[in-house]
Amino acid sequence: MIKDTLLLEIGAEEIPAGYIEPALEALSETMLRKLDAARIAHGSAEVFGTPRRLAVEIRDVADKQAVLAMEMIGPPKKVSFDDKGHPTVAAVKFSEKAGMPVEKLIIKETEKGAYLCAQRVEKGKSTVTVLSTLLPEAIFSTPFPKSMRWGTLSISFARPIHTILALLGTRMIPFTLGNIKSGRYTLGHRFMAPGRIRIDHPKDYVKKLQEAHVLVDIQKRKDGIRLAAKRTAEKLGGNVLEDEALLDTVTHLVEYPVPSAGKFDDKFLQLPPEILITAMRRHQKYFAVVNGGGNLMPHFIAVNNTRTRKPSLVATGHERVLRARLSDAQFFFESDLQETFDQRVEKLKGVLFQSELGTMHEKVRRVQEMAAYLADVVRLPADAKKNVEKAAWICKADLVSQVVGEFPELQGIMGRVYALKSGEPKPVAQAIEEHYRPTRSGGVLPEDTVGALLSVADKFDSICGCFSVGLIPTGASDPYALRRQGIGIVLILLARNFRFSLKEAIQKSISLFPESVRKDADAAEKIHTFLQNRMIHILAEEGFAKDVIQAVTAVSYDCIPDVWARVKALDHLRKAPDFEPLAVAFKRVVNIIKQAGDIAFSNVEESIFQDPAEKALYEAYQKIAEDVEKHLEKSAFDKALIRIASLKKPVDAFFDAVLVMAEDARIRMNRLAVLSCIARLFERFADFSKIST
Repeated sequence: MIKDTLLLEIGAEEIPAGYIEPALEALSETMLRKLDAARIAHGSAEVFGTPRRLAVEIRDVADKQAVLAMEMIGPPKKVSFDDKGHPTVAAVKFSEKAGMPVEKLIIKETEKGAYLCAQRVEKGKSTVTVLSTLLPEAIFSTPFPKSMRWGTLSISFARPIHTILALLGTRMIPFTLGNIKSGRYTLGHRFMAPGRIRIDHPKDYVKKLQEAHVLVDIQKRKDGIRLAAKRTAEKLGGNVLEDEALLDTVTHLVEYPVPSAGKFDDKFLQLPPEILITAMRRHQKYFAVVNGGGNLMPHFIAVNNTRTRKPSLVATGHERVLRARLSDAQFFFESDLQETFDQRVEKLKGVLFQSELGTMHEKVRRVQEMAAYLADVVRLPADAKKNVEKAAWICKADLVSQVVGEFPELQGIMGRVYALKSGEPKPVAQAIEEHYRPTRSGGVLPEDTVGALLSVADKFDSICGCFSVGLIPTGASDPYALRRQGIGIVLILLARNFRFSLKEAIQKSISLFPESVRKDADAAEKIHTFLQNRMIHILAEEGFAKDVIQAVTAVSYDCIPDVWARVKALDHLRKAPDFEPLAVAFKRVVNIIKQAGDIAFSNVEESIFQDPAEKALYEAYQKIAEDVEKHLEKSAFDKALIRIASLKKPVDAFFDAVLVMAEDARIRMNRLAVLSCIARLFERFADFSKIST
């Protein structure tokens, strides 16, 4: 079997930068999946892409489909032919179903006897023939956030398609999309090499495009931009401000990156650096330059898509555009400084939080009260509580500022800036910025206690409000990012060791909404379960065993730091060599009590113990019970678990020596009462019946 490289390139108008990598991933996965389904052997895939092309290369693709041997078992031989050897109705019907004459059917001996059998071998088609159908299907199935149609064609894609390059080794794969025929030609750089380029074999693809001023290898193009920007910044006496997201975007905006240094007026350095950086990044896709101390310099680096004879003219153009952007930002900032926080908070009455949950002004009132409640339950000092309440009152005020109106991603950040300008304490200003954290999965958590508590209060308000009016996340929809906020609550409680009852906090948050909003009577229970699931998700991501997590959360998950500590302690004990016998013994206790049914056990009567093992077990229980309770109250779960584990030997001895379900009802109930004491003790920690043994 001959193997060769498959190359598919879709040449199009400029595809949005954010579309490229997801589309390439989807296209390559689809092609590999379709090759597998078509019985075509293949190797690994590699993707290439620029704004004007999406390409997938798959190595070691077989030139033919694998042979397909099919077998269909029919009726038994004895009912397939009559005494004279003529086929019966059963044989004829089977032959019709199998699609072949009776004469070509065979008799197959099996363990159950002889059966009529149809065997067919389907020879593999040429891979080029199969790909002529497979590749158009793969192209059409590539998903984009938005697709478009063009001309009079019925096909759609991210942008109009101009060329399709499709090769298997030296062979061209023929097919047509709309009025576009596949071929062995691609296009070079739009300005520096606009002509057609013939590709004779996929191995020539990258090199020939590079000669035509197209760096089609995404990683090499990205590395090239990084290095060129670094060298350009060094010539200016500074360093490029690291921005991986911007680097990814710029990589997908150019085919042949050429850096260009520019300068802006020193007066703009008086603006908060976040405004300058955002203005350069968001609108212009420029890299900021910083000095050795990390402070912004009045320089930037743009990445052009072509070489120019007059670099200074290009730089001047960039500078002129940026000057206008920064002048606008300066005007917005200076205008914002003319307003007080009280004025902005008043404006929040005109900003809708959610149609059923009211305005942002109503939200900050609730968040302020919730933050004060949380400050009390975690015993925050008076000055810190005062800072939390003040930060809560003004935490959303920057939403009505002109700068945030222009740059929404600066919400919270500008709140901090304006708070400091207004003379607010640093913890208040910092909390305003930090209360949005974490903003994404794996994002940074609030660094200060005030910000952490405010963040939790704000997230409780959003989750409890949305659940109360039925806005509960589904598998396909979570428009208010409640899952992320729920994970944020859990992570912050763990990081800051905030210990309080989730149930009580949820009830408090719900109570702050008017009765007209509290439409779902079961909202509190649903929120509690929702946060439990977030906690379980985090524990699983940390690598804790599933059964350990289930054992602990089945007993209690109302105090998040306690749940973590319990799981950690049980997971540690579970790794001990003698844990399984311990778990088996405890599960046996639980099972016997369950078998006894719903019985209210009386107090243990030591006077009617009949076997020393009964007395030994009860005395062992009495010896550790008080210690276990003290350890649990202090959240010393590892110590509590060690003490509980010490019951293993007397429990085993009890079961070896005693028949629990004795005929005498009084003795039976007394023995069950002893086991009930044991069960209640370790069920204060975890449900050992959930542990796999």
